[in-house]
Amino acid sequence: MTDFFQEDLVSLHKKLVNKEITAVDLAKAALDKAEHAQKDVNAYITLDRQGALKRAAEIDAAGIDADNIFSGIPLAVKDNIVTKGLRTTAASHILDNFVPIYDAAVMEKLNKLGLVVIGKTNMDEFAMGGSTETSFFGKTANAWDHTKVPGGSSGGSAAAVASGLIPFALGSDTGGSIRQPAAFNGIVGLKPTYGRVSRWGLIAFGSSLDQIGPLTRTVKDNARVLSVIAGKDPRDTTSEDSPVPDFLANIEGGVKGLRVGVPKEYFAKGIDDDVKATIKKAIAKFEELGAVVDEVSLPHSRYGIAAYYILASSEASSNLQRFDGIRYGYSARQEGQTLEDLYVKTRSEGFGPEVKRRIMLGTFALSAGFYDAYFKKAAQVRTLIVSDFTKVFQDHDLILGPTTTSTAFDLGSEDDDPVKMYMNDLLTIPVNLAGLPGMSINAGFANHLPVGLQIIGRPFDESTIYRAAYAFEQATKLYEQHPEVSF
Repeated sequence: MTDFFQEDLVSLHKKLVNKEITAVDLAKAALDKAEHAQKDVNAYITLDRQGALKRAAEIDAAGIDADNIFSGIPLAVKDNIVTKGLRTTAASHILDNFVPIYDAAVMEKLNKLGLVVIGKTNMDEFAMGGSTETSFFGKTANAWDHTKVPGGSSGGSAAAVASGLIPFALGSDTGGSIRQPAAFNGIVGLKPTYGRVSRWGLIAFGSSLDQIGPLTRTVKDNARVLSVIAGKDPRDTTSEDSPVPDFLANIEGGVKGLRVGVPKEYFAKGIDDDVKATIKKAIAKFEELGAVVDEVSLPHSRYGIAAYYILASSEASSNLQRFDGIRYGYSARQEGQTLEDLYVKTRSEGFGPEVKRRIMLGTFALSAGFYDAYFKKAAQVRTLIVSDFTKVFQDHDLILGPTTTSTAFDLGSEDDDPVKMYMNDLLTIPVNLAGLPGMSINAGFANHLPVGLQIIGRPFDESTIYRAAYAFEQATKLYEQHPEVSF
């Protein structure tokens, strides 16, 4: 059986071209590993054995394209990205029987390249959560310790990659939902600049914040995936008509001479000492490699959590009104009931507690008499956070800091305290509010668990992030360490 811990996209492609393996071999390996791991990890909501093997056989019959590195490669997709003919649930009871009739824009691009979708990965319901514990389909476990959370909301995608079940996966990031699980599982996760990747076909949570991005084991694989999913899409009016560079062109350029800012607020009270120590050691490695490091300040980042949960919840309360028992998914329709009764019963039975909490918070913030006090104030704070980043990037190429306040915490330990759960996104949310690109890579280990290093760049400058991340990855070779698995 193919060991995905020992392979990257280049090595898999060479074996396919040289006929050492087939696309069907790879699809079978990914499916078998996923099925064996479900009991321990629960990384997937839906596995598509029949569809994946049929698709792989068609690719083998047509012949592997030697000039296309993605030809015949398996992947996993977060379950809030719609896939034609394949169930897409957003981890919610209200969509547990929803089969889309079209593909998301990113899936159209990947399907044209001959990739094989193995299945849809577990996540927090409608991407609302920081631990993949709010899923209607059960909790996902961390790849390194099955008693710990994998992070959220792309926890299934991160755990699948980190467990060696799949070469790469897609996730989405609204407040840190790619970077936080990437940090907890010790892999590479990128949230692109807002507008870099089309959101068409992504089930909306916070429309001004959501972005699709790749989760991979190596930096170069991450750059390869972003290269093919990025670009203008006329169906998404928020996607930018910005050139998509070759992210691999200067990836080996090193960090010598790069000016790096380290926000003092990212090492304040509330960040675990073990995380601080690991990140400071990583930053010292950047200095050793030739980067110029300065302490900087992002003074309004401490207000990011409050602003985010008003803005994101307000947008969610609007986006989720379409799930009413008539147009999509689950319906609590009963003979003789009124339309209002149908709405109330469907949404009461279809949504989980966290989704209901955020709909109520968002509806309240937008309601007459409270809009100026909450939504308008949060929007003003967002402007101040953008201004903070703009000032730092006048003199610096990158910002470095921890991705998370701690390493992965115990499953169930924060179930009863939503505010404590929200604080886990303290260091990632400002990046979403500012629409910037951000990446998490493994910085090392604390208490036998991975610690994530966050690298933040200027708008549409993912290339410099990849260049810095690759230099660190090659200097430390931390990607060669992986969890011990028995499947």
